[in-house]
Amino acid sequence: MIFWIFLAGALALLGLHLASVAITLRRLAGPARAEGSLIGVPPITLIRPLCGLNAFEEETLESSFHLSYPAYDLIFCVEDAADPVLPLIRALIARHPQVPAQVLVGFDRVTDNPKLNNLWKGWQAAQSDWVCLADSNLMLPKDYLEQVAACWGPDTGAVSSPPVAIRPEGWGGALEAAFLNSNQARLQLVIDSLGNGFAQGKTLFFNKPLLNRAGGLKALGRWLAEDVATTHVVRALGAQVRLTPHPFAQPIGARHFDEVWGRQLRWSRVRRDGFPVLFLAEPLNGALIPVTLAGLAAAGLGLGALPVLTYLAFWYLAEVVLLWRADWPRGLRTLACLPLRDLLLPALWGATFLRRGFEWRGKALEKPHAAPDAAQHSAPQHGPSGAPRAAVAAE
Repeated sequence: MIFWIFLAGALALLGLHLASVAITLRRLAGPARAEGSLIGVPPITLIRPLCGLNAFEEETLESSFHLSYPAYDLIFCVEDAADPVLPLIRALIARHPQVPAQVLVGFDRVTDNPKLNNLWKGWQAAQSDWVCLADSNLMLPKDYLEQVAACWGPDTGAVSSPPVAIRPEGWGGALEAAFLNSNQARLQLVIDSLGNGFAQGKTLFFNKPLLNRAGGLKALGRWLAEDVATTHVVRALGAQVRLTPHPFAQPIGARHFDEVWGRQLRWSRVRRDGFPVLFLAEPLNGALIPVTLAGLAAAGLGLGALPVLTYLAFWYLAEVVLLWRADWPRGLRTLACLPLRDLLLPALWGATFLRRGFEWRGKALEKPHAAPDAAQHSAPQHGPSGAPRAAVAAE
């Protein structure tokens, strides 16, 4: 009897996997822009937090200046006046005078989240009621702001989108792509298609007055990550997080294995902190447990190895079809990394319980405490000339 239960479980998990691929393919076959936006084309402030120089930095940041949206301005936020990204962003601003843009330099300790602390000055300076936060390593298509604005519906509290990895280099880059694309992006798009979207920090689009009524950026510092906090805050407002129909690209280049492991472990700890009940089900993600159930059933029922190999073929062929149809990276390295990723998923899940916090850009993040009073804990907000840093624009 137990082996029939194993078989039923394996088939059920395979069915869910195939259904998730089908839902994702159907979504990606549709238009990139949602229909029925309620907000039209209001002015939007696009804020991009910067810290250091990453691979493809000039290309991803320059994409900010080539957007087709008719009414937007740019704010770049940098914490340290000695940051090496500053000459680059100032050069880009000078190169594109047709786009209203400024860079704000300074630090405000308003939460335990350093990214939010960096964004604080930009959020305060934004004059638009609509604000989009986009990570610096995201490649923005020309209609990026049209896509996020078009998703705003009557019950929307935030618009977000997962990234998909492009331009992976080497085995580390291929492994990163295997995690991001046909696993994480697929699951996020499916959950949103079923009406229960979760925010992802690469893109966060807000109505500023609405979020300010809920506590503003400070409210997003109550969890380890601002995307988890966004999901909780929006749902507490009785609203929903909506994802854009198609994800946006993140060029990733080369990665070392320890970088991939550290990044995935960090995100795993964020999910455990923010959604502990859902996190308990994460070992079912990937092929390891389903294939183990199929193998136990086949051994107990005397079916031999062929059914298990067929099971594996169906599982990974579905992912290959998704990668091909979506035009996501699908080289031999990426395909070889699909089973490697699934072997690592349970190990990552187990390692998550060793501690709660993590390091992000050299800074330790633990379970957030009550947000400090910005007036008492801010760094000095004046540059060398005595002008407020929140008004310092690039030359």
